[in-house]
Amino acid sequence: MEHSHHHNTESQHSHDHHAEHGESGHDKHAGHNVSDFWKRFIICSILSIPVLALSHMIQQWLGFEFTFEGDKYVLAILSTFIFFYGGYPFLKGLYDEIKDKSIGMMTLIGVAITVAWAYSVAITFGLQGMDFYWEMATLIDIMLIGHYFEMKSVMGASRSLELLVKMMPSTAHHIKDGNIHDMPVSDLKIDDMVMVKPGEKVPVDGIVTEGESYVDESMLTGESKPVKKEKDSKVIGGAVNSNGSLTIKVVSIGKDSYLNKVVKLVEDAQKIKSKTQNFADRAAKILTFVALGGGLITLVVWLLLGFPFVFALERMVTVMVISCPHALGLAVPLVVAISTSISAQKGLLIRNRTAFENARLITTIIFDKTGTLTKGSHELQEVKVLGKEFDENELLRLASGIEQHSEHHIAAGLLRKVKELKIEIPKAEKFNYLPGKGLEGIIEGKEIKIVGPNYLKEQNIKITDTINNFTGTVVYILINKDVAGYFTFSDQIRESSFEAIQILKEAGIKNLLLTGDNEKVAKKVSDDLKMDGYLANVLPHEKLEKVKELQLKGEFVAMTGDGVNDAPALAQADVGIAVGSGTDVAAETADIILVNSDPKDIANLILFGKATYNKMIQNLWWAAGYNILAIPLAAGVLYKWGIMLSPAIGAVLMSLSTIVVAINAQLLKTMFNKSN
Repeated sequence: MEHSHHHNTESQHSHDHHAEHGESGHDKHAGHNVSDFWKRFIICSILSIPVLALSHMIQQWLGFEFTFEGDKYVLAILSTFIFFYGGYPFLKGLYDEIKDKSIGMMTLIGVAITVAWAYSVAITFGLQGMDFYWEMATLIDIMLIGHYFEMKSVMGASRSLELLVKMMPSTAHHIKDGNIHDMPVSDLKIDDMVMVKPGEKVPVDGIVTEGESYVDESMLTGESKPVKKEKDSKVIGGAVNSNGSLTIKVVSIGKDSYLNKVVKLVEDAQKIKSKTQNFADRAAKILTFVALGGGLITLVVWLLLGFPFVFALERMVTVMVISCPHALGLAVPLVVAISTSISAQKGLLIRNRTAFENARLITTIIFDKTGTLTKGSHELQEVKVLGKEFDENELLRLASGIEQHSEHHIAAGLLRKVKELKIEIPKAEKFNYLPGKGLEGIIEGKEIKIVGPNYLKEQNIKITDTINNFTGTVVYILINKDVAGYFTFSDQIRESSFEAIQILKEAGIKNLLLTGDNEKVAKKVSDDLKMDGYLANVLPHEKLEKVKELQLKGEFVAMTGDGVNDAPALAQADVGIAVGSGTDVAAETADIILVNSDPKDIANLILFGKATYNKMIQNLWWAAGYNILAIPLAAGVLYKWGIMLSPAIGAVLMSLSTIVVAINAQLLKTMFNKSN
């Protein structure tokens, strides 16, 4: 990675060629909550007992008789209450869908229970036939409990992160004028100082100013091991402090905090429809019309065959109920809710669902080197003086004046050495970054440039001192346009990089190293990791071209980068992955943001994306396959052989298909945990 990659301005690229935005269509429960469905289910279930007891069909089946004067009117009153009270969510859904001209599954349920109730009331008041009261009551009961479990599953997945926010401490140990007093976290301001004692949760996002401790961030970033925090370390609100006391300077509060940003990203991701979800929505709508049409055709056919109206009506209601595309409508949204939620808890933040699902198509992944495959620590190894005017300490002093304005790994490594040697850092004027090349500024009247090898090559600057057999990073310092010396930095490959590359190889995905460093550095890292190849001496604008080249060869490309300097390449890639973003979760150009820089997370992300897509397809096949088999049975095609389904049995089977889809989606949690 070229030294200055972090200095580019943040891209405003919208990345809209990946995303397909739209409001979630799974909002049929609007105006209701989980407890509302549960309450209606309990009340209606209790009232269904006398309804069943008073139904002549049930009495015949069970071999008992229970009659009294006016029993049919009691049955009608109880059933009518169940219809209006228990059926209200579905009747409201029917009204809303018709009003919005968006016929859906609530229309099916609403029509089915309305037809059953209206026909039964007509029977009670003189029409010849058999009533549908018990079928309608049990149908509503089953629908209520089915919707209860569905809502609980979806909302449980969606709210798991919000619960983390609620678990944040309400008070903090505020430090002012050397005194410590407790105050509400909501009253804290930027730059306030707070103390976090051992065993306490960190109340806000901040930077450690004093103290040293290990902090558990596993619930926030997925990092299983406690992370050491010392002076200048960033901490995330909600993390648990373990053994030491920390003094923290507040850097973000409220909606700008890490957790709130994560929750917002998750909510946005769940609202965005992917191609798979759009397909499922279209299929559910088509199936709704098939069910309505099929129900009417079933009614007409049985009447034409000379069967009683009550029989034909029962077949129609059963078709409408059993073919309700409930499982189909739930198939994708539930997987979406679960995958986005558990991903976020593991430090994987999905901004673009289509790109995430497209992980299954990736044939080539391009890895950034510094800070991703390597630790990015960049310890200063050598200061080489190329002239007589300045010594090593003076070069370090002048370089530190420029580097103090940077957050790059190299800058951090150089500044660590300067502080260790207790060299006073000078003030820099007219600081500027050179995209893809380095930094520049004026110090004490001297024009200082800190640049990489590519800058020297571009400017045709030749130096007599050559660097042989060095596989670290080299940064040159130019004073008044003359090369005064250079600094060498070493970096180490992450242990998890070896495992990540192996996982990708087993999955049949080619992996390439992309870096601004020289060829020797790139080759060594690539060879050590047994990668499929490398691209060295690459400037930021050239990364975009490299991605394009691979795409023109027919490759489906995933690109990893820091989300700022790599913005054009991340936007061009079929799947853009911003890594090492830490608390900066708003990387605008990436499809997916990894809070940690662990390359194994990248490999697991791709595998999880594949698993998520497979779960969606499995659910869609189950939901669609169930309907293909169920509709003919409900219509009565096997009546000749004595096989008949009642509306209640139809409702049970429909609910079971929904439960199967929900359980299958929940298995994602197990799969993800195994991969980690």
